[in-house]
Amino acid sequence: MTVPVTAPATAPQILARCRELVRPALTVAVERMHPWPAEMAAFSFGWSEVGGAPVPGPGPGSRGKGVRQALTVLCAEAAGGRGEDAVVGAVAVELIHTFSLLHDDIMDGDETRRQRASVWKAYGTGPAVLAGDALFALAVETLAASRNVHSGAAVRHLAATLNDLVRGQADDLLFEARPWRGPGAVSPQEYRSMAGHKTGALLGCAAGLGAVLAGAPAATADVLAAAGRHLGVAFQAVDDLLGIWGDPRVTGKPVHSDLRRLKKTYPVIAALSTDSPAARQLVALLASGSPLDDAGARRAAGLVEEAGGRDATLAEARRHLDSARACLTSVPLAPAAVGDILTLLPFLVDRRM
Repeated sequence: MTVPVTAPATAPQILARCRELVRPALTVAVERMHPWPAEMAAFSFGWSEVGGAPVPGPGPGSRGKGVRQALTVLCAEAAGGRGEDAVVGAVAVELIHTFSLLHDDIMDGDETRRQRASVWKAYGTGPAVLAGDALFALAVETLAASRNVHSGAAVRHLAATLNDLVRGQADDLLFEARPWRGPGAVSPQEYRSMAGHKTGALLGCAAGLGAVLAGAPAATADVLAAAGRHLGVAFQAVDDLLGIWGDPRVTGKPVHSDLRRLKKTYPVIAALSTDSPAARQLVALLASGSPLDDAGARRAAGLVEEAGGRDATLAEARRHLDSARACLTSVPLAPAAVGDILTLLPFLVDRRM
């Protein structure tokens, strides 16, 4: 008798499994909110339209990949626990992620998110701030009220991450006032540090929380958190590429959107760190301080690529992916769950350009 061989799960299947595990608890958590912030939260998750009407099917703004919640579930399994034990952590991480998106869109002036209006654009700035605050509070309450015996350690883990997020966002905003070149310019290393706090911290928290809630030793939780942080920096690098060269059908934003806003992203900073004719032309174009029109944005994108910014950013993403893989092989972990995480890594950064 021939025993059928089960094909390994694909990255979309892995993400879908984790979303299906977490979604009921996430829905229950959101329903505990005041009805108005809850409506805005549901809109931000892609579950409903403005006014609360449910979105049928997947919907244009739905749902996000669920990367962070998947990391929490998979890292709990990798640490020898059950994914179910980490659902409360996955919910908390997803709530914090959504809070950060609501506030980031306000600070950056982004009018679209996932191919439709951002929450502040749909509901107003004040209501969007309120919804973000409500999500923040709900995340902490959800984790603190958990019956998991490790919830205290999990709350401490989340609190440290929140401080990291604020630090990263503060640096990102301060970068806007820095010059493009010269002694006060943002260096690639400074940007890398900012990304590690702003984006890496939450993916690191997602991974570490799974291990903490599974009762893993501190050393194991720390290694998994480090892997998540490296993945976060790689993720940010690819986001920066998409902000310049991304397909609007995927990003939901106009092509060259970050360049139009004169945003200091890794491709631009890496390009300007070279001593090349293209870098000198690029700084002359950007230093005017005025938002770029279509022609200026196309010209800037070409100069960033010519000066090596695109290749440098891809190399940055690959380095951090390699570091994440190295973390996953440095401590004893459940092979099946590690296999799922390794399947996700290239998928999460290989997004359409």
